[in-house]
Amino acid sequence: MLSDFGAIFLFILAGIALMLLMLGLTRLLRPHRPGQEKLTAYESGEEPEGNAAVPFNVRYYVLALVFIFFEVELVFLFPWATVFANRDLQQETNQRWGWFAFTEMLLFVALLGLGLAYAWRKGHLDRLAPRPQPAPPPPAAVPEGLYEKVNERYQ
Repeated sequence: MLSDFGAIFLFILAGIALMLLMLGLTRLLRPHRPGQEKLTAYESGEEPEGNAAVPFNVRYYVLALVFIFFEVELVFLFPWATVFANRDLQQETNQRWGWFAFTEMLLFVALLGLGLAYAWRKGHLDRLAPRPQPAPPPPAAVPEGLYEKVNERYQ
């Protein structure tokens, strides 16, 4: 007689075994014809130029992290919306708990909005192009003969 944990363990082992079986089967059946063209880096149909280890702008990583944060947090909204879209379930639940869940989700969305406003204010949502730098001031006009006077003094 297996306990519940034993059944779960058997399902995990069966899943791992099935995964390894499928990976091994595809390795045996796939064609293996490496070539120079197949081993080159490929991106958007363009030939690679130079070294791939070029420095990236840090703002790219910050923007990616902000995107992932809001994308993951958005996943929490889907189950909530699905449950509260079901009218039968809404009528069966206690009215007090329905308002509590609604208020809790409003607080959650407000905190997400606050985080978005913070990221926007800090400039993390700006485009990735480098910000334009102000032009250097033009060189000051040097009066005629000044260079000659300085050179005469130090000779």
